[in-house]
Amino acid sequence: MDNILGKRIRATRDKKNIKQNELAKVLGVTPYQLSRYETGKTKPDPDLIADIADHLEVTTDYLLGRTDTPESFQYLQASGRANRRLDYYKDKIATEYPDVDLMFKDLESFTAEEMKEVYEYIKFKKSQKK
Repeated sequence: MDNILGKRIRATRDKKNIKQNELAKVLGVTPYQLSRYETGKTKPDPDLIADIADHLEVTTDYLLGRTDTPESFQYLQASGRANRRLDYYKDKIATEYPDVDLMFKDLESFTAEEMKEVYEYIKFKKSQKK
């Protein structure tokens, strides 16, 4: 059984230099219980997963393996990285697919996450033509 949740909790906690007992205290669980989550022996309930994500400043989707992007959009906005991420996808689309008319006027209000979806869609559609 793949333990992506536990691995990501541990890796993120380590990356942020948060000790297991510190995170456990904030979450209201014992270090032993947190250790069991990290090793995959037990799974936290959905509310606790949300609390863990909040305290580690990542999304629940990241912890659950649904995305490889750890930061939430709110965190990216607060850190000033949201615009850089949006620019990243605009540049990526323009560079990789110069023949695509992007209609950027219509896309100006898109978030970085929405622009990423546009990129993924263009990439998918282009792969179907091959």
